[in-house]
Amino acid sequence: MLSGPQCPKCQCRLLLLLLLAVAAPGNSRPYSASFSLAGSWFLRSQDGSLEVEGQVPGCVHSALFQHGVIQDPYYRFNDLNYSWISLDNWTYSKEFRIPFDFSKLQKISLIFEGVDTVVEVLLNNVTIGKTDNMFTRYTFDITKEIRELNIIKLHFQSAVLYAAQQSQAHREYRILPECPEPVQKGVCHVNFIRKEQCSFSWDWGPSFPTQGIWKDVRIVAYDICHLDDFTFTPTYVNSSREWNLKIEAYFDVVSSKPFGGQVTVSIPGLQTHQIYDIELYPGKSMISLLLNINKNTTVETWWPNGHGNQTGYNMAVTFKLEGGYHIKKLAKVYFRTVELIEAPIAGSSGLSFYFKINGLPIFIKGSNWIPADSFQDRVTSDLLRLLLQSVVDANMNTLRVWGGGVYEQDEFYEICDELGLMIWQDFMFACALYPTDQAFVDSVRAEVVHQIRRLKSHPSIIIWSGNNENEAALAENWFSVPSSKRQIYFRDYVTLYVKNIREIVLAEDQTRPYITSSPTNGAESISEGWISRKPYDTHFGDVHFYDYESDCWNWKVFPKARFVSEYGYQSWPSFSTLEKVSSAEDWSYNSSFSLHRQHHKNGNTEMLNQAAIHFKLPQNSDPLIMFKNTLYLTQVMQAQCVKTETEFYRRSQSEVIDGEGHTMGALYWQLNDIWQAPSWASLEYGGKWKMLHYFAQQFFSPLLPVGFEDDGIFYIYGVSDLHLDYMMTLTVSSLASWLKKAERQKEQEVRVHQWSSLEPVCSRRTEFLVVKAGQATPLYKEPVMELLKRCGQCMRQSCVISFDLTAGSEFSSPTNHHFLSSLKDAVGLEKAQITAKITQQGDVYSFELKTTAVAPFVWLDVGNIAGRFSDNGFLLTEKRKTILFYPWKSTSITKLEKSLHLISLADIY
Repeated sequence: MLSGPQCPKCQCRLLLLLLLAVAAPGNSRPYSASFSLAGSWFLRSQDGSLEVEGQVPGCVHSALFQHGVIQDPYYRFNDLNYSWISLDNWTYSKEFRIPFDFSKLQKISLIFEGVDTVVEVLLNNVTIGKTDNMFTRYTFDITKEIRELNIIKLHFQSAVLYAAQQSQAHREYRILPECPEPVQKGVCHVNFIRKEQCSFSWDWGPSFPTQGIWKDVRIVAYDICHLDDFTFTPTYVNSSREWNLKIEAYFDVVSSKPFGGQVTVSIPGLQTHQIYDIELYPGKSMISLLLNINKNTTVETWWPNGHGNQTGYNMAVTFKLEGGYHIKKLAKVYFRTVELIEAPIAGSSGLSFYFKINGLPIFIKGSNWIPADSFQDRVTSDLLRLLLQSVVDANMNTLRVWGGGVYEQDEFYEICDELGLMIWQDFMFACALYPTDQAFVDSVRAEVVHQIRRLKSHPSIIIWSGNNENEAALAENWFSVPSSKRQIYFRDYVTLYVKNIREIVLAEDQTRPYITSSPTNGAESISEGWISRKPYDTHFGDVHFYDYESDCWNWKVFPKARFVSEYGYQSWPSFSTLEKVSSAEDWSYNSSFSLHRQHHKNGNTEMLNQAAIHFKLPQNSDPLIMFKNTLYLTQVMQAQCVKTETEFYRRSQSEVIDGEGHTMGALYWQLNDIWQAPSWASLEYGGKWKMLHYFAQQFFSPLLPVGFEDDGIFYIYGVSDLHLDYMMTLTVSSLASWLKKAERQKEQEVRVHQWSSLEPVCSRRTEFLVVKAGQATPLYKEPVMELLKRCGQCMRQSCVISFDLTAGSEFSSPTNHHFLSSLKDAVGLEKAQITAKITQQGDVYSFELKTTAVAPFVWLDVGNIAGRFSDNGFLLTEKRKTILFYPWKSTSITKLEKSLHLISLADIY
């Protein structure tokens, strides 16, 4: 993207890209040339009262902010103050020259990779096309209109007004819901426009219905043909034990006659080289090639994070067409298989719901991704990498790209490929019914075809899902549809997600599963006519689960489902994050700002009520300290709740109890924030880790001991994502003779601490046990009363249990713990005096902590210094503990010392 103009000539600065080789000798004109119109444009309000320069890619809000016309849109109540921007009709315009001789080229196209959203496009005062879908590419033939000097204008219509007009025009029956809940402070009828659904507001985000050119726009001039799309998907043929690669190339052929050529495909790393004869026909032409990978080479497969490497191979594809024209495409190819297994389970009615990658069952662990900003031009490469690296650092292997946002930019999926992050990809429909008139369906069909062709070459994407929660919305009648009219909406549902989207997915991509909705009963929903009577049935498919009133420490309230793709609890972000968008008068839990920022009904109250079940609420005469302590406690509550729930799902993967269990996925809601506000996120806006994210690093560990109580008995399960069985024994040396080839010796120690002492009251190691590969194995059980009696000086309120797994120097689990009572009832819990000495070790900083007492939920915060700690929010049971800090930008010991705020639970009382 070009920077803003520094001189008059800069308005015409164009990025010239000669994409393809020059034609055969003796012909000096290029076969194809392209240049980008990204950079500076002029923006004008409808009445002409505002005119500013703005960047493309970009949007109106960003342009106004960059030129000082408005404040930061996220500051205080500006989402309401600036609603006028979205209600205006803006014009983008640009004057440009063609920097090459185009007069002899047969066709010239104007290509928009993304326009947001409702636009009339004019070139030299001639309307060349219209757009109404943010999620599709638009290509307009401008051969007759192009000049050496040109003026392009885009007349935008307010998305809010357009959606309202479309709703009014749909008179046969209502499309529900018409408006968001009042607490969301949003605008209506978002289901009538193919635009980022959460841009009209959501229960965690603001209403900023943007206008702008949000992706690249370019002009392409060509003879003969132009390569529109290029895709490749691997398949493994079991019968012949070989890999194939299906390559598809989609051309716009302007030649009046068919013409031939050759395609050469080369993957040097796999000693694979193949030549094909092809023929292209006038109009839209597609060629499909099947590449057989050399069977004499070993193909290294792509594996999810934590299960292996993400090996990729460089591929070159060269099209040599008649007349000497060449097209060359370079790509990275990954090989992996994915299967969604829905099969009977012994001892249970219903079906399984789990994924196999390269033939191996994988427990899906991760979170749900929402747009990282209301203004997509602010989602930079650096921000994407920071957020996605944080996913890997928390031991996750999967993100669900939620259906109320956007299909993410190419770089998002490229980074996921590189990092081994699997993607559950929703199509962009969420929590609503949608129209099915022909124009709407045609737009959706174009969107789906475009997105599948754009994305299906990425190994990271493992499943397509038609929508978010729309099957459940119909089945449970969220929108109070009269029974006499329900069949109308059932018909629309099948029309959209089955007869159109599913049909396209099956035609375009045979390498991945498709489900119509999330949650869904999967195969059971299909058998019931695509809408299940019980979409949250724990015996089928995936479920979403939220319960803010029940005690989240009681694991029995959680569903023992096959797969849980949404669950979570809210918390507030840190004070340093809120401070940037607020003023001093806002810094209390019940301020107008705090109420305004909360978009979930009764959310602030629910957080405190849940916290009060097990913790004393903060008390302090200083209102600012009181506010900060309350923010901290909401994060403690959220982290402990999601920890308890996630551990329940992980330990349920290998058992079926009363027909329920075999849980093979846990994706908590949600990973990231779109702005600075209370939400379910574990990463704050900008990427700062909440306490939950540090807890996720532990509860998603590949090796994890999980402790829980049932009817007065304390149990520990060993949960393993590892690929080998491991032995656990009381003493390592005495059981060496028991080891098998695929086993390693392992120890587990259970320790009991008093809140009043840094020395363990007692400890015990288990006898010989085996932690099974890819399973949750029961390791230990003991009646709590016997455990307390054995430890002598303990009662529930005075002691806490900690435990971990080790395999010598080869593997170790994080130390886990189990509270025997609510911490508000803890006996002997003191205010610990904790000090930190900071030293530097290369690019990393070491915090050496010293404490005078046991301290739960110890939290280190360095304010606005960007980075993360190796651990945080932990239970401190040792006199000394060293924590590392990994800065994301340059800092110093002095800055860290000045910014450090250290707190533990007893400090807030």
